Amino acid sequence: MSDERGADRQRIDKWLVYARVVKTRTLGQALAASGHVRINGRKIDDPAQPVKAGDVLTIGLHGHVRVLKVLDFAERRGSYSVASELYEDLTPPVAENVGPVVDAGEGRPTKRDRRRFDRLTDTD
Repeated sequence: MSDERGADRQRIDKWLVYARVVKTRTLGQALAASGHVRINGRKIDDPAQPVKAGDVLTIGLHGHVRVLKVLDFAERRGSYSVASELYEDLTPPVAENVGPVVDAGEGRPTKRDRRRFDRLTDTD
């Protein structure tokens, strides 16, 4: 997958597109420029910032944080299976059911429930 010229680096905006993190290079540039990408824990704001194999990227996107380790580079955007070989996903698993679980019929009563209760207690 690496470039035949021996390149060991690639622009972050290109890599984000080729690894299928974003759909277009313009979106990759905007993501990098917005400060939502960190390389080895250091926030970047330059879409031309180079990444090399072994770098760990922390990417804030769509309300989630992804942690990806750069393994390889590509010359163009390929299929998902090809793109998934460019990185190792180090994102920690999301905890399920973090908040309290309320079963149906529990918790705050609805307006309909309050009206029914008022009818039952109304003894005029």
